[in-house]
Amino acid sequence: MAKIIAFANQKGGVGKTTTAINLASYLASMGKKVLILDVDPQGNATSGVGVEKNGDLMTLYNIIEYETPVTEVVKKTALPGLDIIPATVDLAGLEIDLVQLKDREYYIKNILSEVAEVYDYIFIDCPPSLGLLTVNALTASNSVIIPIQCEFFALEGLSQLMNTIKLIKKHLNTNLDIEGVVLTMKDNRSNLIQQVSAEIHKFFGKKVFQTAIPRNIRLAEAPSHGEPIVVYDRSSKGGQAYQELAEELLTRNGDTYTKIKKK
Repeated sequence: MAKIIAFANQKGGVGKTTTAINLASYLASMGKKVLILDVDPQGNATSGVGVEKNGDLMTLYNIIEYETPVTEVVKKTALPGLDIIPATVDLAGLEIDLVQLKDREYYIKNILSEVAEVYDYIFIDCPPSLGLLTVNALTASNSVIIPIQCEFFALEGLSQLMNTIKLIKKHLNTNLDIEGVVLTMKDNRSNLIQQVSAEIHKFFGKKVFQTAIPRNIRLAEAPSHGEPIVVYDRSSKGGQAYQELAEELLTRNGDTYTKIKKK
């Protein structure tokens, strides 16, 4: 049975999608069967793993609106063990349609229950908002990973996200837990960033992953090539950091894995 993890932060540009696709890719490279569910209408996770967003591409929208079987929507990526339910701009309309439906918060949970036994991990890449798609994702998940950019405004709006998680845990998903917090785009040369990092550690304590993701040009380049960093340049500092983060995630879950030799 898959562990379902949502990647959420309503603040855009924090490395949420980058973290979701690269963690998923490393887990697949370590022998795990992983599914990414892209619920962000921007579809960055979709293009980031090399899936072309053309007019024929089916998404979560097809599953909910047209009752297309989940197995027909899942697409394999070029990386063995990694599949994706893609996203396109069509999902922007889905949020409006969901409002009118009964038990609207549980659609993603019900959909993923159909494929949960096929995978070890299911990652949900949420949109940068706290709307109904994100609520659906959190309701379906066992836990949430919160990527936070190491910058002055990092904690801005975080209380709103934490309140949303608290409400969902109380009313919709009592099992929801915070898997961890990932510090992204970290530049150790900056004193300000060190101060921000210290504040985040103070706020979240042991929930903060020991592995932080540095600012890295190769990480920024990889999506334009439709490749996760494990394929594009796993020897880069960004690649090594995501490998260490994947190992830390699996260790936290008491999960065995096949080690990847570092280049």
